[in-house]
Amino acid sequence: MSEEKSVLLAAGGTAGHLFPAFALAEELASRGLIVDLATDMRGDRYGGGFPARRVYQIPSATVRGKSPIALAKTATALARGLAVAYRILGNLKPRAVIGFGGYPTFPPLLAARMRGIPTAVHEQNAVLGRANKMLSSRVDYIATTFAHTKLLDESAERKVRVTGNPVRGAVLQAAQLPFPNLSSDAPFHMVVFGGSQGARFLSDAVPQALASLDQDLLRRLIVVQQARDEDVARVRTAYEAAGINAEVATFFPNLPELIAKAHLVMARAGASTVAELAVIGRPAILVPLPGSLDNDQLENARQLAESGAAWCIEQKDLSADRIAKEVARLANQPNLLQHAQQAARTMGNPEAVGALADLVQEMVVGSGAANDTIT
Repeated sequence: MSEEKSVLLAAGGTAGHLFPAFALAEELASRGLIVDLATDMRGDRYGGGFPARRVYQIPSATVRGKSPIALAKTATALARGLAVAYRILGNLKPRAVIGFGGYPTFPPLLAARMRGIPTAVHEQNAVLGRANKMLSSRVDYIATTFAHTKLLDESAERKVRVTGNPVRGAVLQAAQLPFPNLSSDAPFHMVVFGGSQGARFLSDAVPQALASLDQDLLRRLIVVQQARDEDVARVRTAYEAAGINAEVATFFPNLPELIAKAHLVMARAGASTVAELAVIGRPAILVPLPGSLDNDQLENARQLAESGAAWCIEQKDLSADRIAKEVARLANQPNLLQHAQQAARTMGNPEAVGALADLVQEMVVGSGAANDTIT
């Protein structure tokens, strides 16, 4: 494998980490590079169709407590992952290793440093994540989504390349769809989703809220909602009881297309969600996940809200009654939705994946022999 131009991507197992890695993998493959993925066991949910030659599951652990026992368990898991990653890198001999956040990126990136392989991390959020912060002094480059990223040490700023947050090809395709026509007698499409950690509140509050809308809007309403496995049945039942046309599932593989067909989205404010909403250009009520590390979701939501592309409402301020009033207000004022979708598009960065791939390509060329160029 030593003659192959390959890149190893490392990402935590959540959609927020894997989706930008997915986008980069697509772009690198189109440029003739071979891509492998290192993730943890949670990557199974999203990694089945990941555009990589092979997906490696590397042992890892998140710091979940400060007790000696908890820290010892975490250290043991990371040490085991480091040994596995070191062996994998010895076999693959990638030209670069790129991390996308989450503690599963630790073993591959530390192993790459030990083997002298060029490294970079990508930060999707407006706040530098814990894992990326700890790795920032050990990598060669830090790719960021925003020009100003909170918690980034001044000593690491020389490593920064602002690339934006890559979105998948499916998102770029969905962005070509026009904003759906909105009139007083046409269907009103809503998409509701909460990501891997945040769907419970929306499953509890949104069906109840929408059921209280006036009959004129209720008969026009078409809802697509993501819910956790344990919530799907009761969410479906709630919509059926209210007579609302709704599709409920744990995962929608065509979510970008569904977002593009929506007049209004209601969602958490993870980095990938915010990036995809902006590129597709759809109005959204964003409800940041309470207690997210360093308030990263709140910062993400504010980025869109301040541009006029979304409405940021913290969960503590949001009741079923408030949701109903917000949806009714927006549905009855098409001009607000039109303005928001236009503002969202101005925030979107469809070129982000190309910018990040350019950086990776630069790293690959630099790590190869002088006469080893990419075709």
